[in-house]
Amino acid sequence: MNYKTKQVITVCGIVLFLFGCSSDQKNKSMIDTKNATVNEKVTSLLSKMTIEEKVGQMNQYNGFWDVTGPVPEEGNAKTKYEHLRKGWVGSMLNVRGTENVRAVQKIAVEETRLGIPLIIGFDVIHGYKTLSPIPLAESASWDLEAIECSARVAGTEAAASGINWTFAPMVDISRDARWGRVMEGAGEDPYLGSKIAKARVKGFQGDDLSKNNTIAACAKHFAAYGFSESGKEYNSVDIGTSTLYNTVLPPFKAAVDGGVRTIMNSFNELNGVPVTASKFLQRDILKDKWNFDGFVISDWASINEIIIWGHAKDKKEAAKLASIAGSDMDMEGYVYIRELANLVKEGVVKESILDDAVRRILTVKFELGLFDDPYRYCDPENEKKSIGNKEHMDAVLDVAKKSIVLLKNENNLLPLKKKGQKIALIGPLADDNNSPLGSWRLGSDDNTAVSVLEGMKNYKENTLVFEKGLDLFTGDVAFTQQVNVNTTDDSKISKAVAAAKSADVVVMVLGEHGFQSGEGRSRTKLDLPGLQQELLEAVYKANKNVVLVLNNGRPLAIEWADENIPAIVEAWQLGTQSGNAIAEVLYGDYNPSGKLPMSFPRNVGQVPIYYNYKNTGRPNTEQHVFWSHYIDSEKTPLYPFGYGLSYTTFEYSNLTIKGGETFSVNDTITVTVDLKNTGDVDGKEVAQLYIRDLVGSVTRPVRELKGFELVPLKAGESKTLEFTLSKNELGFYDNDGNFMVEAGDFKVFVGGSSTTKLEKSFELKN
Repeated sequence: MNYKTKQVITVCGIVLFLFGCSSDQKNKSMIDTKNATVNEKVTSLLSKMTIEEKVGQMNQYNGFWDVTGPVPEEGNAKTKYEHLRKGWVGSMLNVRGTENVRAVQKIAVEETRLGIPLIIGFDVIHGYKTLSPIPLAESASWDLEAIECSARVAGTEAAASGINWTFAPMVDISRDARWGRVMEGAGEDPYLGSKIAKARVKGFQGDDLSKNNTIAACAKHFAAYGFSESGKEYNSVDIGTSTLYNTVLPPFKAAVDGGVRTIMNSFNELNGVPVTASKFLQRDILKDKWNFDGFVISDWASINEIIIWGHAKDKKEAAKLASIAGSDMDMEGYVYIRELANLVKEGVVKESILDDAVRRILTVKFELGLFDDPYRYCDPENEKKSIGNKEHMDAVLDVAKKSIVLLKNENNLLPLKKKGQKIALIGPLADDNNSPLGSWRLGSDDNTAVSVLEGMKNYKENTLVFEKGLDLFTGDVAFTQQVNVNTTDDSKISKAVAAAKSADVVVMVLGEHGFQSGEGRSRTKLDLPGLQQELLEAVYKANKNVVLVLNNGRPLAIEWADENIPAIVEAWQLGTQSGNAIAEVLYGDYNPSGKLPMSFPRNVGQVPIYYNYKNTGRPNTEQHVFWSHYIDSEKTPLYPFGYGLSYTTFEYSNLTIKGGETFSVNDTITVTVDLKNTGDVDGKEVAQLYIRDLVGSVTRPVRELKGFELVPLKAGESKTLEFTLSKNELGFYDNDGNFMVEAGDFKVFVGGSSTTKLEKSFELKN
């Protein structure tokens, strides 16, 4: 039976169910069904499904054989293939390319009883083939339009390759740079994280999910994964409800409000329950309180891991707990497909649990247009046109430049002169075409990034000398293996020192390889890996005019560099156009405007460190030892949240609260401030507004970001900025998750970072 015949039968079945028409009304019915709602179509389809077919829709398998090759004849792949032909697979992941997707989709729609199409998932984290900066780097741009555009490029290329669902954005808030997955999120702040979550969802999903250049987004990991104890991957989480409601959950709520169609749960536990089995999170909060109508997918085999946590004794109990809790789809866990049908037949799990899950899954498939045309994402000509085109390259270059943060620039060492200088380019990452791609780039090709060396060669009127200085690793570096850092071979340092001695300026590219951050890449040290610190100090001894360019996926502890190196550029891992973006900033063709989305510690002993901390009962009693501090280090960060310099300077003045100093809790408060570019070059500034609620029934942080604006100003230009504070910004969640605004005294701060001292006070009254 071919696909078109199968579609006619399915459509007629839906109409017969809805309208009670006879078979001789077939032609008219096929026209009438166009007016049926998605809900009616889903209801009709559900009525035809067996329990096994319903469970099948809740089952996701990883790509398990060469789909354009021979059918598997034995082993696990054969079992999966047979399940696919029976209609017992609702989704596949890691199948990509129009030819491959068409092959598996053809089985689902032309060989199964009901012809239900698959939804094809893939980790499109910061690009597909054409890579944007890692998400943490993009967040440093504070440019929501650029971030949305970046997600749109990623979604367009993925959709052109047959994919219709991404496991992004990651919206976990994290304060611990030891955790490798900070590279995948938006940093430490829930307000900024919420804005970015919504922008990324919009970029992936667009305004119409049925278009073949959009894909369904997935906000992950629900919830609190970013608070894994000691920054160790897959670890337990132990936080209070105030942190949960006020810090962890807001970006997820923003994603839901922004229309995200799927949510992924997490590997961690919360309150002693693995979150995959948490009814409190998945049903009580997400589906009931927030009215989320998409579906929830487990993280990879996390339903099976309920057993390993010690919360379920076997797969049968794990399937029961997860399904009742609201986990709608099992990613590569084999738990639902093996146990759930029998649990329903035994009366242990109600069939209505299955119906709710399958309704959600089918609804998203209808919204994606897969029932109208399951091959809508399988156009090879569109794939050729979309992948890596000039428009996409220009877009990722734009966001890469915007993501760079200037941390230090003594004596205006930057920007570099464009001619007449001898520049020594040194560092193991300076000529690297692979590391700048960052982690989580499964759809891209290795060694496709523009290196810093290549980017700087475009400026031909200087003399550029390159010396590696070090091999950062011994052996190969790959996503699937632990990297072996070179800690013994310093034989190349002497050549780097010699090059530095004869140069006017030294540019050093140091940091982490792209595979030293990401999932499973937790670190106990936040320094420069291997012998890079030794290289840096040796070169600095030879030539003090050093520009340090950092390539990294997390905040690093670089206190020595801050004390000694005159210019430091945080360039992260910027993706495909990395070297071009860095070169344009170094030479001043782009004036850096990025601001840090995470605090940089002085040392790893300060971690976790973040700007919106609580005051404590003894915040500052320096006349004796009994106050909140370290005896061997400052307690402040090296570089605070929101910090970033420019090649120009900005001045804030005339902070004003319109309408006086006393307001009702229901009022909207308008705050204005004058911002002036006081330098001699054009630039952009991220103006940031923070509040402090001085007294609360639940103690409030010393500062909370509640507004920001990216402001371009020409040299000497001034502008009056206006921010508004409503109940949404002035309120908070109590320990039961109720949002409230309390009367009392507040402070408002506006400036270029979270440490700004420009402030005003006001009072709220009931």
